[in-house]
Amino acid sequence: MAGIRLQPEDPDVSQQSRSVALSAADLVSDDDRSVAADSWSIKSEYGSTLDDDQRHADAAEALSNVNLRPPSDYSSDKDEPDSEAVTSMLGFQSYWDAAYADEITNFREHGHAGEVWFGVDVMEVVASWTKALCVDISQGCIANDVDDVKAEADELGDKLLSSWSVLDIGTGNGLLLQELAKQGFSDLTGTDYSERAVSLAQSLANRDGFSNIKFLVDDVLETKLEQEFQLVMDKGTLDAIGLHPDGPVKRRIYWDAVSRLLAPGGILVITSCNSTKDELVQEVENFNQRKMATAQDEDSCREPPFQYFSHVRTYPTFMFGGSVGSRVATVAFLRK
Repeated sequence: MAGIRLQPEDPDVSQQSRSVALSAADLVSDDDRSVAADSWSIKSEYGSTLDDDQRHADAAEALSNVNLRPPSDYSSDKDEPDSEAVTSMLGFQSYWDAAYADEITNFREHGHAGEVWFGVDVMEVVASWTKALCVDISQGCIANDVDDVKAEADELGDKLLSSWSVLDIGTGNGLLLQELAKQGFSDLTGTDYSERAVSLAQSLANRDGFSNIKFLVDDVLETKLEQEFQLVMDKGTLDAIGLHPDGPVKRRIYWDAVSRLLAPGGILVITSCNSTKDELVQEVENFNQRKMATAQDEDSCREPPFQYFSHVRTYPTFMFGGSVGSRVATVAFLRK
C-alpha cells in the first residue's frame, strides 16, 4: 500500500487528519479527490516522480468500473456507529492496482521504491519495537508492560528471531519486511491482493538483497493460506479495509481470518492511523465476545482468541478536546 509522511503535530489540524476518508457519493468531486490523494499519498523519503493529476485520473477511471454497493446493514464494532459509512477510493482494489501500476513504472524508469505507508520513521519504529517484543517473548519475559524493553543486538537475539515465522498482510511494496529482515527476522512472507504490488515488492527485494523474502498474491479476507504464523504484521491494511462501503462487515471477516492465520501464542501487530489504541482494543474485545458466544452455542472452547499485549508509547502525542492522542497507533495482541 501507499503511504503517509507524518508531519509535526498540530492540534488545529489533527481532527482533519483523522477524517480524510470520503463518502462514495463524493468521489466525483475533483476537490475531494485531491484532498484524499494528498492526505493519503504524501511522498516518502524514498522519493517519487509520479504525476498526481495522472494518478487521480487513473484512480477515477478504475473506480468508474466498480459497482458501488450500498453500505451493509451490519453495524460497526464501535459502541456508537456513525450514521453514515465512511468510505474512500482507498477501500477498492482497483485503486491500488492503478497506484501500483504507476509505482512499477516509476521503479523501472527511476529505481524508486515508491511510497511508505505512514512514513519511514514509523516503519522503523514498528520494526525495532516488534523485534524487542519478540526477543522478550522468546526469552520467556512476558510482562504486562514491555514497551521499554531494548532487545540486545547480539547473536542470541538474531537466533531467537530466526525461529519466528512472519506474515505481513497487505504488504504493498514489501519494505516493512525488508526492515524486519534488517532486525534479524528471516522467515518472512508478504501477501497482497494486488498482483502489481506483489510484483513490485519482489523486484525491490531482489534488488536490495532480500531475495529470501517470499511474496504471494492473496486476499486476507478470502485467504488461501493454510499455514499458521507466529507473527502477523498489519500496517494500514485494516484501515483500508474499513474504507470500503462494506467496511464494518469486512472488518469482522478480517478478524476471523487473522485468528486462523496466527498460531496459538503468536503475536499480531497492527499499525493504524484511523483507529486509536483504545478503539483497536475495543474492536478485539467485541470480536472475542462474538467468538465466545458462538463457542457457547457449539459447546466448544470458550477462551477469547485475542488478548491485548502492548502498544508503542513513543509516537508524538497531542492534546485535543481534553484528550491526549497520537496520529498513529501500533498495538500488539496475543493469540490465546
